Amino acid sequence: MDFLVIIVLIILIVFIIFTLIHMYNNLVGLRNRVKNSYAQIEVQLKRRNDLIPNLVETVKGYAAHEKGVFEEVTKARTSVMNASSIEEASAANNQLTSALKTLFAVAENYPELKANSNFQQLQTELSDTEDKIAYARQFYNDVVLKYNNACQQFPSSIIAKMFGFKEESFFQAPEAEREVPEVEF
Repeated sequence: MDFLVIIVLIILIVFIIFTLIHMYNNLVGLRNRVKNSYAQIEVQLKRRNDLIPNLVETVKGYAAHEKGVFEEVTKARTSVMNASSIEEASAANNQLTSALKTLFAVAENYPELKANSNFQQLQTELSDTEDKIAYARQFYNDVVLKYNNACQQFPSSIIAKMFGFKEESFFQAPEAEREVPEVEF
């Protein structure tokens, strides 16, 4: 009888050890997916940042007196490149998106610019990149949700606390984009 109890205890201990190892490895994998998904956002942001100078130069030729818009885009682009945290990057990207909207609004006033094939190509590439950024942010937030759930849910929360796994921040939409737009006909 004692032998059977010892076997059951050994099996139970091995099962607990393997479960703890699995929870730890799951947390490591999720944390790495968060880092990877944020890196994918950075890849798309770099692509956008590389396109912006070409776009600005193209528009400058047609709208030289719109200096403030160009400065705003350049300043916002610099903020994105210098962001050191997810929160800073999110705020800087929202600022850049707003500045680009203003730039495209200015471009609407110049029919010759809108007809320029270089401008059209840059606008299309930037639009595609914005779609990729939106997808990458959504994917990042999905991964952060899974990771944060694993850090908070029992029993993996015990492992997370023991090994210093910290919750990650979500990419947030700016306050202005959360408001319901007014539509008038």
